Amino acid sequence: MTNTTADDLDRMIDEALDAEERDLLKQIGEEPGYFSQVWGLFGGQLGWVTWLLMIVQTIMFIASVYAAVQFFNATDTLTALHWGLPSVALLLMSAMTKFLLWPSMQTNRVLRELKRVELQIARNRARD
Repeated sequence: MTNTTADDLDRMIDEALDAEERDLLKQIGEEPGYFSQVWGLFGGQLGWVTWLLMIVQTIMFIASVYAAVQFFNATDTLTALHWGLPSVALLLMSAMTKFLLWPSMQTNRVLRELKRVELQIARNRARD
């Protein structure tokens, strides 16, 4: 079995397509950039979930910054622990909340490619 890279596979697929299909795929365009994919999460049927997660994440981040400021202003150890531990916990929870969106971005990428394959299959069946 040969070790084929993704570029080699793309080249072989491109060679297998006829000119009309290549033009159609060029019209569909390239994979959207990272920020386009992120902003795409805020729309659609589950966009409200993304908005809710971002609002909660922002509140947790602001609360962690406030607790961190109180931690650095503390004069005794007990007060520092009182503010320091919640600051760290809120900051970690804030980061983990943001990481919840990455699987959705990957799912959208897979679905986009699957739709391209479905389009190619439908076009091939229409020709037959």
